[in-house]
This record gives sequence, C-alpha cells and structure tokens, in this order.
Amino acid sequence: MPDLFPRLWRFCMVLTKATDRADDLAQKTCERALANAEKFNVGTDLDRWLFTIARRIWLNDIRADKVCLGAGVVPVEEIDVPNNNPHVDVNILAGEVLNIVQALPEGQRVTIFLVYVEGYSYREAAEMLDIPIGTVMSRLAGARKTIVARTAAQEPIG
Repeated sequence: MPDLFPRLWRFCMVLTKATDRADDLAQKTCERALANAEKFNVGTDLDRWLFTIARRIWLNDIRADKVCLGAGVVPVEEIDVPNNNPHVDVNILAGEVLNIVQALPEGQRVTIFLVYVEGYSYREAAEMLDIPIGTVMSRLAGARKTIVARTAAQEPIG
C-alpha cells in the first residue's frame, strides 16, 4: 500500500480540492482498507479497490454534511506540475488547464482524473464510479468541451 499512497492522495485531492481534507480522506481510506482487508479479492487491482473506498467515504461524508463541497480551487502552487519542458509558456498553460479542471463539476473532474491521469479505461472508471460507461464518455466529452472553450477564451501566452 505505501507505493500506492501518492496516487491515492492525488485522487483524494481531486475529490476534496483541499490538502487537509485529502489527508484526512486518504487516512480514512487506508484505515478502512486495513480493517476490511479480508474483503479484498486477490487478483484484482488494489488501486481500484482503494479509489472505490475513497470515493464511497467521500460520498458518505458529503451526505453526512461533514465535508463542504466547493471549498474553492486549489492554488496551482500547491499542485506538482512536472517541469519536463524548459519553456515557461508550457508550464503557465499547464497551470491554467489545472485551474480549469479543478473548476469542473465533481463528476467530470473525478472522471478526468481516473481516465487521463491514472490511465484507467472507460469501463474501469465506470466500475469504480458505479456509473454506466456512456456516462463516463459523456462526462469526458463535456469536460473536454469546457476545457477547450475556456483555454481558447483566455488571452494568448507571450
């Protein structure tokens, strides 16, 4: 589980949009996973199981009014953007795209994370989110449309 923790924490960050809440959610997820280790099916993906647990805890917290949705956009400075390109413009654009993604509705934001960041297939994401595969495709299409529209509306860099 230690190898998966950074990915789990990033997923929790996508859900909560706040560092302290992501920390709490990741910890609760690990505690729940350890307490229910006998329910894990050997041969299945541990990361998918942990992401599913995290999402269910998050939804339960929302239902119980313990977590406030829309706590705000996480500042780009708090997110690690890989600096593989020496061009500053690319990093600025990456930061702008991250801000746009963080402002998306939760369903679209989480779906983008699972498919584009974590690399899950549409079917795998649908199973983790307990939604039809068509909903995954619809959320991704809507998110892409919003991202393109908002990046096109911004002034050119440079």
